[in-house]
Amino acid sequence: MTSQPTVTNAGNDPATPGDAGTPGGSGLQAGLKNRHLSMIAIGGVIGAGLFVGSSSGIATAGPGILLSYALVGTLVVLVMRMLGEMSAANPTSGSFSAHADRALGPWAGFTIGWLYWFFWVVVLAVEATAGAAILEGWIPAVPQWGWALIVMVVLTATNLVSVGSYGEFEFWFAGIKVVAIGAFIVIGGLAVFGVLPGVDSDQAGLANLTDHGGFLPHGAGAILTGILLVVFSFMGSEIATLAAGESEDPERAVTKATNSIIWRIGVFYLGSIFVVVCLLPWDSESITEDGSYVAALDSLGIAHAGQIMNFIVLTSVLSCLNSGLYTASRMAFSLGQRGDAPKAFARTTGRGVPRTAIIASVVFGFVAVFFNYEFPDSVFLFLVNSSGAVALFVWLVICFSQLRMRKIIQAEAPEKLVVRMWLYPYLTWASAGLIVFVLGYMLTDTEHDGRTTVLLSLLVAGIVLAIAVVRQRMAGRRAADAEGRDEVRAG
Repeated sequence: MTSQPTVTNAGNDPATPGDAGTPGGSGLQAGLKNRHLSMIAIGGVIGAGLFVGSSSGIATAGPGILLSYALVGTLVVLVMRMLGEMSAANPTSGSFSAHADRALGPWAGFTIGWLYWFFWVVVLAVEATAGAAILEGWIPAVPQWGWALIVMVVLTATNLVSVGSYGEFEFWFAGIKVVAIGAFIVIGGLAVFGVLPGVDSDQAGLANLTDHGGFLPHGAGAILTGILLVVFSFMGSEIATLAAGESEDPERAVTKATNSIIWRIGVFYLGSIFVVVCLLPWDSESITEDGSYVAALDSLGIAHAGQIMNFIVLTSVLSCLNSGLYTASRMAFSLGQRGDAPKAFARTTGRGVPRTAIIASVVFGFVAVFFNYEFPDSVFLFLVNSSGAVALFVWLVICFSQLRMRKIIQAEAPEKLVVRMWLYPYLTWASAGLIVFVLGYMLTDTEHDGRTTVLLSLLVAGIVLAIAVVRQRMAGRRAADAEGRDEVRAG
């Protein structure tokens, strides 16, 4: 196999060499092609939550849900711009965790890195269960837990082979999502503007935006509630910056992913939701009963709309599982590199695969799947709620890291600022303020479990932070003791 350049960490030191069993191992390798990165960046913003969770947002805010998506989308664009600035200057598999480690201190990198890992391994269980439910409906001879096991094993094997195999699988998974949602927007758009024959013109049209109680039938406050319902469907847009560290041209990949985030969110999120709320009245029973996209497809007279959407959702689930396992393992690898996780996590095979990090991540995912089947309303519910606000924590840490990292980069290597945050530092502070406001508003939400999610997430974050602080103090004492012993020997 042709040797590949090794990936460097936040401090520009060579990645940890391969494990003893594979002497040819040389850290993570640049096995992702530009087409892989392009599709990972595009597909990363299209999660299964867009297809499954949008109906509750529409029922809550009516057509005004467009404003909720626009506000969250704007926030994601700004956060990604900050992350792109730091990652283009210093691509690393640890992404924002490695940047936080350098900008804010080891305690920050440790805390946000482990919280992010925890979030994705819980997502593995959620997505595996969702995919298994669809597969069981098609082939009931295999029990649901059996399908969950099969899906997890197959995607684990894919990730263990090489980063290139992950990229190839994700290329096709994301490609199906992109083509499907693109076709939906085109066909639905033609129907909305009366170009598509066979569609009830009395039902579909721009009038649905203002009829049936107006654009904001439940008042302006519903926009904020809508934000709580849609914000978590955007998690995953940062995956491209983690994967860029294993690409042929990390700086170019990060720059391209950062610059394209605006149109990706505008087309796939705002575009598709706009089509849905124009095709059907927001208060249509079919949106609540069948789901927003299935109801929209039915209104277009497309046969077997439910099964078509199940296939698209399954593809999104498999894509999320594939990327979730990849993301969790690379974060664990980065933590191992920095000494914040067992050193075994930073060892790679001859193909540049962090095998131990992958296996550890998927084992926790299997445990979470078990809890989902055995204790769905207690242990698993706690896991889901306690990881629910991690996305907002990650975005907040990115904001504060960028405020500090800009100064570090300008002082050390200003030529690396190929991506710059707009209106620095004002938009950075505004983004951080909006995130804090959303977290505060969630504390007032009891109807959609917002308060429970924030409180449990803060509890877990507090525990991890306490561990980080204790570790840092112990490391400082050990360093001081070692320095004292050296002085005694010198004397």
